[in-house]
Amino acid sequence: MATDTLADPAPSTTRETPAWRRLLGSWDAVLILGLLIVVLAASATIEGAGSPRFYRFMALEAIPIALIALPMTLVIITGEIDLSVASTVGLTCAVLGQLWHLGVTSLPVLVALSLLLGALLGAVNGLFVTGFGLPSLAVTIGTLAFYRGLAYVVLGDRAVADYPPAWTRNAIAPIPGTVVPWFVLVLAALAVVFGVVLYATPVGRALYAIGNNSEASAFAGIPVARTKFWLFVATGAMAAVAGVFWTFRFASARADNATGLELAVVAAVLLGGVSIFGGRGGLVGVIAAVALLGVLRNALQLANVPANALTIVTGTLLVLSVVGPNLVRMTRERLRRRRPTPIVERNPS
Repeated sequence: MATDTLADPAPSTTRETPAWRRLLGSWDAVLILGLLIVVLAASATIEGAGSPRFYRFMALEAIPIALIALPMTLVIITGEIDLSVASTVGLTCAVLGQLWHLGVTSLPVLVALSLLLGALLGAVNGLFVTGFGLPSLAVTIGTLAFYRGLAYVVLGDRAVADYPPAWTRNAIAPIPGTVVPWFVLVLAALAVVFGVVLYATPVGRALYAIGNNSEASAFAGIPVARTKFWLFVATGAMAAVAGVFWTFRFASARADNATGLELAVVAAVLLGGVSIFGGRGGLVGVIAAVALLGVLRNALQLANVPANALTIVTGTLLVLSVVGPNLVRMTRERLRRRRPTPIVERNPS
């Protein structure tokens, strides 16, 4: 007795897009291509833009931004934000300078106390956001002003600059035989740690879930509040690391150190493809965006572009960081919808 059978589906008229094509069509690839174009254009048109000295100073300027951008990426993936990071850097610098002025001369002690302070400041942000349910945007705008005010209370208008030359020299010393500052190795190690957490652990998967739907994540057993709290602590601690580096790089602790740095950090994270609404993004694009911003700003400074224009450039890139990835996703979605659907044929009975 013959029965109706469903034959194996016929081969689709379109094949699944290869991984290499998906990679080339990603926002990360767009950023890397843009970085290469900026590097080549700057080297060809601006005197000194392609020199080893140029890239050394670019790396020194990018290090504080990258240090804070690593945890900020994870914070924004969960749908939150921390705008107090630059003030945390400034308060860390002020406290470090005051401790040195009061006679604390042990470098390990100063660094440890700075990290503890940064973690505490991050914990304050995390407590208000997760403990009291306040929006992180409002909370961190408030602590942005509060922490900066505390920095002026601690140090006033003074600058502490009498650190041992070895400390300040070693902070910017290059890796032997290269022009690359040795602190880049510290940054690379931290990037690996954050990358492993984000891409290779259940915590990383939980961060994306929280960003997409925090209520559903809580019902699924993910400790949403605790996760966000520790992310704010990590952000504060990394901002303190940036503060220590900032102090010794410029051999000066001032209350106004790193003013406005939060704009560059947020611009780098969003330009790197992290959605401001949470649930989407990664570290590869963020690192490429930090490098792109560093090359662009240093090249414009070599071209004697006024500081106000540099701020406009950063603001423009911040707008582009919100619009650009969305345009890429919309384009890819439209192209996907235009593909013909595969046809499934039935064998005659």
